[in-house]
Amino acid sequence: MPPVAIACAILAPLIWGAQLVVIKVGLAAFPPLFFVSLRFAILSAILLPFVPRPRRDQVWPVVLISIFMGGLNFSLIFMGLGQGQASLAGVAIQLATPFTVLLAWPLLGERPPLRVLLGVVIAFGGVALATVDPGAQVALLPTLMFVGAAFGLAMGGVLTKRYGPFDPFMLVAWMSTLALPQIFVMSLAMETGQIDALRSAPGSAWLALAYTVLLGGIAGFGLWFWLIGRYSMARVAPYGLLQTAFAVITATLFLDEPLTVTLVGGMFLCIAGVAITQRRT
Repeated sequence: MPPVAIACAILAPLIWGAQLVVIKVGLAAFPPLFFVSLRFAILSAILLPFVPRPRRDQVWPVVLISIFMGGLNFSLIFMGLGQGQASLAGVAIQLATPFTVLLAWPLLGERPPLRVLLGVVIAFGGVALATVDPGAQVALLPTLMFVGAAFGLAMGGVLTKRYGPFDPFMLVAWMSTLALPQIFVMSLAMETGQIDALRSAPGSAWLALAYTVLLGGIAGFGLWFWLIGRYSMARVAPYGLLQTAFAVITATLFLDEPLTVTLVGGMFLCIAGVAITQRRT
């Protein structure tokens, strides 16, 4: 790929990795589910006027994708970040690729070879290793939320593959629109203080919200879709592994999260496992 494309391939995972740190800044002011609701509301308002409606045969697939990739993925990652570490989230979210491999077997009929299954086991082992250091005070519940978010992301991706192709920005816009009431109802049922948060949120929280919408939601996906539209997935996909490294680095620098031996080892083990599942025979 030319230098401009390589720079874009590095910038997209940098945006997504740093976004985990930015979300924690926003969560200091907003309840997690309410924060997600605000994100989806703004994304929907920005994108919906410029994209077509789903075709009749696309409506239910888009609804299903909004449940898994929108509601489940984002609600769990934001709730997990409210209690857990951004660096661990950056490692665990890479499990979306092994989950995709496993889900593609029954749903798409894509039976993985033994080598790929070995990569899946290694990736899960890496996440487990990243959580075992007592000095890091890793909480089990947020870790399980991160893993659940990776599952939701993977299921959404498999459904997109099964029922697509979709116009990328149409999918993002309508997924945001359909996921908004799902998460907002959960916020009303499970959280309090939403109005007070709107009144008292500092500028840093609003900047964090703007980052998740404009950079994480539009620029990041725009760059990634631009790349996969011009180059093969075999060339582009490996750059996605950089998201984990960027998440760990930014969390260590800006949130003072502990950089333990097991976290680093788990990160590299998880990346290696994911890389094995993506490497062509």
